[in-house]
Amino acid sequence: QVQLVESGGGLVQAGGSLRLSCAASGRIVSINRMGWYHQAPGKPRELVAAITRGGSTNYADSVKGRFTISRDNAKNTVYLQMNGLKPDDTGVYYCHARLPDPLMAPVEYDYWGQGTQVTVSS
Repeated sequence: QVQLVESGGGLVQAGGSLRLSCAASGRIVSINRMGWYHQAPGKPRELVAAITRGGSTNYADSVKGRFTISRDNAKNTVYLQMNGLKPDDTGVYYCHARLPDPLMAPVEYDYWGQGTQVTVSS
């Protein structure tokens, strides 16, 4: 089993910054892809940013130039640096990890953290 534990959420004023962290633990051989998703109240969960094991990244258009995703493969940890926060960034941020099958079967498994609340006041 694999667990993802997020930290770093909180309350911040518009224009401020927060740094989210997510550490994966458990039966991990490697992690193919890690990412962050945002769920605003009453809306579906949406991708914010993702990063591959090799460091390739992709971002939602709404956060480009403001958010930066990074990862430490040795620590199985992914980070999201959020600058220039806006009230629309308010919501729960979920960490996601996609792992290969530990027995090398051609399948991947998705894991989610419990979520961390980010509230941006205007």
